[in-house]
Amino acid sequence: MSENLFGLTVAADKGLDDLQCQRLLSENRRYQEVMLQYRCALKALESRLEILNEEFSLQHDRNPIESMKSRLKSPSSIMNKMQKRGLPLDFPTMQANIMDVAGVRVICSFEEDVFFLAKCLKDQSDIEIITEKDYILHPKPNGYRSLHLTIRLPVFFAEKEIHVPVEIQLRTIAMDFWASLEHTIRYKKNLPINTEIETELKECADSSREWDGKMERLLHLLT
Repeated sequence: MSENLFGLTVAADKGLDDLQCQRLLSENRRYQEVMLQYRCALKALESRLEILNEEFSLQHDRNPIESMKSRLKSPSSIMNKMQKRGLPLDFPTMQANIMDVAGVRVICSFEEDVFFLAKCLKDQSDIEIITEKDYILHPKPNGYRSLHLTIRLPVFFAEKEIHVPVEIQLRTIAMDFWASLEHTIRYKKNLPINTEIETELKECADSSREWDGKMERLLHLLT
């Protein structure tokens, strides 16, 4: 039995890891064309964020953005997500249904910077907001905090304009510190997560929330 993986036919029971997928898809012109759209969308979004960062710095003498990191979802991750949702493995289906192929994580200095940048992006007339999930005002049960936006923005090529979806995660340094270490503990170490560990992780998340609040109050005391 075989299965079509973005134009490639392989044994369904064989499976492919990321390296094998990349090697096979590197010769697939259609795959390269589609991924180019996502790569250019990331560049376009990063450029807009850098402009906002520089403008804010000029006006307020500090940068709201500490760092940015972008990524493209790996072929195997895309295919696994599509298979779990029972979607056919083709490019039109992927482009219509998988909104996080391209993603940007923006680390901000303060919580108010997160909402400032989100508002600036939402106010840009050529950006469409697909979804907004506010895990800062409404944290997940485990304590996770971040603001997630899925947007669609235009990318201009020589002969066409394409509107491409990108997922944005905006969070403070404290939020990112907790999320990164929680991910390491939960997934990287393959350790069993019991009630005691869950409680400790939630307490750490609550502490990080207090840090954000205190640091923001100090900022306003000094400005």
